[in-house]
Amino acid sequence: MASAILASLLHPSEVLALVQYKLSPKTQHDYSNDKTRQRLYHHLNMTSRSFSAVIQDLDEELKDAICLFYLVLRGLDTIEDDMTIDLDTKLPYLRTFHEIIYQKGWTFTKNGPNEKDRQLLVEFDAIIEGFLQLKPAYQTIIADITKRMGNGMAHYATAGIHVETNADYDEYCHYVAGLVGLGLSEMFSACGFESPLVAERKDLSNSMGLFLQKTNIARDYLEDLRDNRRFWPKEIWGQYAETMEDLVKPENKEKALQCLSHMIVNAMEHIRDVLEYLSMIKNPSCFKFCAIPQVMAMATLNLLHSNYKVFTHENIKIRKGETVWLMKESDSMDKVAAIFRLYARQINNKSNSLDPHFVDIGVICGEIEQICVGRFPGSTIEMKRMQAGVLGGKTGTVLAAAAAVAGAVVINNALA
Repeated sequence: MASAILASLLHPSEVLALVQYKLSPKTQHDYSNDKTRQRLYHHLNMTSRSFSAVIQDLDEELKDAICLFYLVLRGLDTIEDDMTIDLDTKLPYLRTFHEIIYQKGWTFTKNGPNEKDRQLLVEFDAIIEGFLQLKPAYQTIIADITKRMGNGMAHYATAGIHVETNADYDEYCHYVAGLVGLGLSEMFSACGFESPLVAERKDLSNSMGLFLQKTNIARDYLEDLRDNRRFWPKEIWGQYAETMEDLVKPENKEKALQCLSHMIVNAMEHIRDVLEYLSMIKNPSCFKFCAIPQVMAMATLNLLHSNYKVFTHENIKIRKGETVWLMKESDSMDKVAAIFRLYARQINNKSNSLDPHFVDIGVICGEIEQICVGRFPGSTIEMKRMQAGVLGGKTGTVLAAAAAVAGAVVINNALA
């Protein structure tokens, strides 16, 4: 906690958010009276603590269904991602996993000992037990997305991942992330929380997934290169280097940053759809569930833009204080639009006028501003509040100072 506050000392709103988070009572989720749910949420916590918290804040009607949707796809991914499993063994599981989830008692023990989520599959009978207790409508959605994703994984496992064109890039991101967006939208509509239109606008649901995935791919350049994975499309990087590896060479720094700008432009082209989709979500818990990853992606793109560390450092992340602040603020469309406007302005201000994508980035950032001002006029007031640190006017100055003092107290206590 102390290190997080130190990293955010120049950002009073983040310090306040961290202190509020530290001092606020945490929601206790008790599943002790239901052994199946207890095991489900144990596995959810083990596979992703951050995602677990967001899922458990959903309304009861959707919470178990989305928890199981995540765990089923994580199980599928754990088989696909394990390079110790030979292809002949792997492919049948990928192609039939949507049927396996209906088989009571099924478990899987063929993962290598170092596979991170191996235990999830060793105890997968608990996931199946929970899945079979879901409403048939949710089972159908989960099985359908699992089938489509499993077939996509099988295709890439046999043919290899060759991301040559931007169309290849979009197709790959669709299989690994866009399909998740489609499944979630179908659940939101199936439970009655959202209009049928949310599920029908598959283009918007797909863009929600693609924006997140493309942001992660841009960020993870060096890590993927180390693991001998190539997800940046050749149609983009081929304009700046002979090979993807050439981008890390110090003499190619200028070209590398231009290539990164190109990747960021490609990701930001989905923001119009993201804003349109979020404006359709009316249930508060669904809205926050959808909005938090999107604003974090926007914050990450701001961190990546013109940042040569993408080519020299792994594990580039936004500050913990920034993360907590974003989670706190992402509870209304006006606030989310304000966040997008703030980051769009920062991205645009960091752009290099000599960068070939200077105009492209400026146009997209201008469109974000135009859309938000026109459709979400309340975002202007929210943005002024955020820019002030906490609240507008003198109160904001006082609270910003109070946040810094509170942060110092926490630091002293932590270091004592």
